[in-house]
Amino acid sequence: MTGVPGNRILVVDDEPGLAHALAITLRASGWDVATAADGASALSSAASRLPDVVLLDLGLPDMSGLDVITALRGWTRVPIVVLSARQHGEDKVDALDAGADDYVTKPFAMNELLARLRAAVRRAAVPAEVDEAVVEAGDLSVDLARRRVLRDGVEVRLSPTEWSMLEVLVRNRGRLVGRRQLLQEVWGPGYSDETHYLRVYSALLRRKLEADPAHPRHIITQPGMGYVFEV
Repeated sequence: MTGVPGNRILVVDDEPGLAHALAITLRASGWDVATAADGASALSSAASRLPDVVLLDLGLPDMSGLDVITALRGWTRVPIVVLSARQHGEDKVDALDAGADDYVTKPFAMNELLARLRAAVRRAAVPAEVDEAVVEAGDLSVDLARRRVLRDGVEVRLSPTEWSMLEVLVRNRGRLVGRRQLLQEVWGPGYSDETHYLRVYSALLRRKLEADPAHPRHIITQPGMGYVFEV
């Protein structure tokens, strides 16, 4: 890993000219810069490099910038500053709701952008170095950045809902996740009483991930309270 802690930035933009200009200016201002031109490269770089802040354009060729934010928020609290030509209020709201920390519209003043980046890093409660993109648990390897899980080195196919439930548990590994919290995070606020969903999907996950689903090592039920993912 290179760079001074607090100064590593990942610039995600598919406009080569703008990305190059940003990189030059940021380096001149003391930042250690990495760039990515699409969402997949951004997620891979974030997982391997652990930047201190991400500067993200929403209009990417392979996926929505909102999907990039969601994927990052699955495993890291790194500050995300959106840089976008989209000036509609709903775009800003969607980005902030997805987990972005700030939103700067194009065209922009470079000194203001630099100030916002510095402020985002200062506000970060947890340094990015403590985040883990890949969580190892026995024969399981849960890659939160790439949204996949391996068992004994073989990828396990999960449905979107199965992955969402596993992701919440792994992000809170070692801690009890209450039934209501789990239902709201996976299914939404209108499902806080549908506890049978948890029984069904925890059973599905155990069948796919546990060596002995009847005696699970990782996905543990705390009767009447919730679930714990144990490593």
